[in-house]
Amino acid sequence: MPRSGVSALVKGIPRIAVQPKPSGQRAVIGSRRHGGVAAALLVSLSGIRSETLDACAELTAELDVRRVPASLLVMPRNPGGATAVSWIRQRRQRGDAVLAHGYDHTADPLGAWGSKTVARLGRRAEFADLPAHEAGLRLDAANILLERIDLRTDAFAPPRWLASAGTLQALRQRGYRLCAEATAVRDLHTHQVHRGRTLGFGMLGLAPGERATPLWCRAMVLGAARTARRGGLVRIAVDAADLASSGRRAALLAAVDIALYHRAHPCTYARLSHQQPLAA
Repeated sequence: MPRSGVSALVKGIPRIAVQPKPSGQRAVIGSRRHGGVAAALLVSLSGIRSETLDACAELTAELDVRRVPASLLVMPRNPGGATAVSWIRQRRQRGDAVLAHGYDHTADPLGAWGSKTVARLGRRAEFADLPAHEAGLRLDAANILLERIDLRTDAFAPPRWLASAGTLQALRQRGYRLCAEATAVRDLHTHQVHRGRTLGFGMLGLAPGERATPLWCRAMVLGAARTARRGGLVRIAVDAADLASSGRRAALLAAVDIALYHRAHPCTYARLSHQQPLAA
């Protein structure tokens, strides 16, 4: 996206002027309330690997200045390398959250996982169509791998944010508290549902490629503003690969800034399970 296009996109969006937080503390930005519920802001980061770590660190530094914690999505079978794992542990100690991001992102081309009798066109996301037993096998393997690298978590984000009913059942059976889906975040213990659509590049039904980047950027910023004004759940999702694009990075930070301007309360997925359901 040309720099001039980025400038036009973010023109008029207030910058949030904040002081760096003291070590070990995370300041709370006042919540604007609509109908008795507060707007909340969640920023998730996936694709963390050794080769993307510099870009990830730059983004989280920008979020730290804004006092916005990050929710870090970790693929158990390929967590990104020893350097990335060490960085994620450090970020968790600073207040960021860790979510298990599926198991290995294997796409299913035939329908039910392992089925040889039902043929379907296209490919489903890893946990989108699994029955409880098969989802449970993958979750057990994921838990073992995350335990080995000291990143065990009770929060889950399936690939492409798609989870079958069987996956939800398997998560509850294994003590997971939270599952983040494309249009909602489910508390698996209390059955509360926090409604909120994920805003991300490629998540908006638009064609892929650089030509679509201005549309993605505009949709992300406007979606964050609209949801925050209504007191809803602003969910901004970014893959580390997107940070190589100056336009996408600028739009991401602009979306964060506009949500903060409308008094959305920075949060993580882990902390969200302790709040009341938010407005849709």
